[in-house]
Amino acid sequence: KQCLDILISRRRRFIHLAAPIGWLGWLPKRTRLSVRGNKGKLTIQVCRRIGAMRHFLDFEKPIASLEGKIEELRHMSTDGSINIADEIGKLQTRVERELKQTYETLGAWDKVQVARHPERPKVSAIFERLLTDFTPLAGDRNYAEDHAVIAGMARFRGQSVMVMGTEKGSTTEERIKRNFGMARPEGYRKASRLMNLAGRFGLPLLSFVDTAGAYPGRGAEERGQAEAIASAIRGCLSLPTPMVAAIIGEGGSGGAIALATGNRVVMFEHAVYCVISPEGCASILWRSSEHAQDAAEAGRITSDWMKKLGVVDSVVAEPLGGAHRDPNAAVDALGDAFEEQLKALAGMDSAALIADRHNKYLTIGDSGLA
Repeated sequence: KQCLDILISRRRRFIHLAAPIGWLGWLPKRTRLSVRGNKGKLTIQVCRRIGAMRHFLDFEKPIASLEGKIEELRHMSTDGSINIADEIGKLQTRVERELKQTYETLGAWDKVQVARHPERPKVSAIFERLLTDFTPLAGDRNYAEDHAVIAGMARFRGQSVMVMGTEKGSTTEERIKRNFGMARPEGYRKASRLMNLAGRFGLPLLSFVDTAGAYPGRGAEERGQAEAIASAIRGCLSLPTPMVAAIIGEGGSGGAIALATGNRVVMFEHAVYCVISPEGCASILWRSSEHAQDAAEAGRITSDWMKKLGVVDSVVAEPLGGAHRDPNAAVDALGDAFEEQLKALAGMDSAALIADRHNKYLTIGDSGLA
């Protein structure tokens, strides 16, 4: 179990205990904290911290236990008492084997959990790693700025592009600001505006989707959410320049389709793409969200099904254990996939690009259903 070693002192008497890592986990190494209780003043000293704070999914509990042991052994090793490198190596091999076995057999519901993992690479991190000279463009020129959609001009591996994506945020404050990645009408109208700019200046469009869906609030509906989504889809279909989209986490409902109707669509291995969330589907079909796992399995929402049905053109392999374990490697692989798709579209003129896009979406589902 990942713990903090803590010394508690009161009037020169010391008590040693191991506390769960979530308790006082925000304190740095060897930090003193004064706490007043009913019987006087206590001084709490965090002696050392064992293990980094990491979010583990329910099916990763055996892996969490092994990694906790590895971190404990590493700290024991740094004390200089004994050399335990061999034992750490054996445990690391077990972790890798466990990760491989676990992630090779993930079901649809498991992949939903991985796609929602809070440590998966976000759009802002992807932009920072893949793009240079990024210039954000804000507002829909009609109502307001929507912080759930990040967009602007940039250079991708030396090529000028227009980019956009839904950002969920990493901290509580940022998630609230970004509305948990759920765009409002002004976000989709901003996207439509930038599609027009991309067409006017001959810029390829790169789109990154990670959203549970469009925001369903009253204000969004009053401002024309459905029309904004439809207009964004129309903008994608009529774009005279190449468009490549990526599903990097959740691809939920029309809110995802509005930004992903490209010539080519790539998808992370453990991402999901669906017309409705499993919980929403279960609430409609079974009148209970408790059947979300059944809905996920029946919905064919995983990357292998999306490739088989022709919804996506390429599946980007994730590092062992998911993109959240090695975000940089995952983002680099995504960049390679974008570069490959852009090269394939480079020789097509505007008419051919539009025709290619129409043909792609008119033939989805013609194969893969047998």
